[in-house]
Amino acid sequence: MSRTAPPPRQHDTTSTVILRPADQRFRSQLDWLDSWHSFSFGSHQDPNWMGFGPLQVINDDTIAAGQGFGMHPHRDMEIITVMVDGALTHADSMGNSAVLHAGEVQRMSAGSGIVHSEINQTGEPCRLLQIWIEPAQLDIQPAYQQKPFAIGEGWTPLIEPGASGEAMAIERRVRLWRAQPLHQQQLPLPPAEEQLLWIQVIDGELTLNSEGSPKQSLRRGDGLGLIQDAATQGELIGLSERADVLLFALA
Repeated sequence: MSRTAPPPRQHDTTSTVILRPADQRFRSQLDWLDSWHSFSFGSHQDPNWMGFGPLQVINDDTIAAGQGFGMHPHRDMEIITVMVDGALTHADSMGNSAVLHAGEVQRMSAGSGIVHSEINQTGEPCRLLQIWIEPAQLDIQPAYQQKPFAIGEGWTPLIEPGASGEAMAIERRVRLWRAQPLHQQQLPLPPAEEQLLWIQVIDGELTLNSEGSPKQSLRRGDGLGLIQDAATQGELIGLSERADVLLFALA
């Protein structure tokens, strides 16, 4: 029988805007891995950066050719991988074996327990963002899904509760979008009932205009959290030839 997950850990702040500059993230470096952690991860622990609501991990990983993570376990976590460059080969204890290519997204419900590997079997480095989100229920049946998404200048839904439209499912009231706005393009934040929004810049530069807050300039690797009410409105404006950005709505 599944159990209810514990309440999500909140960032310890009363501010409505929480900026996480790229160069202030934690970093793990090996001869085959360069990993930037937006929140506490592994040996990098900071009580001020223990996630943002149910969003617990955003790791921006570059993995060398022929290298990767061997078989390792997970449980009771929703794991999303956004493939940015190159390709990564996945295998798991559920019998799934697939190559994740740039432009594709992978979603796993680790649930009661899975074991998987992630290996770059190509001759070039690959880059991905791996995201961990606390589920609403513990000990659920593990699940796996991956699919490609054509990302345009507007918001493309990647993850939705109940897998509405083309988006994939998640065991939490969380939504995830991706967009690649052009220079000077205005990109309004989509309407969201969820109180918490998190913006993560994959590439390029943008400006965030949000009601009641000063303008925020964002670059590759920057993250920004918004604690909003129903009346909050805002927009991103592209500053580079083409930017690339993720947006989470979290409850």
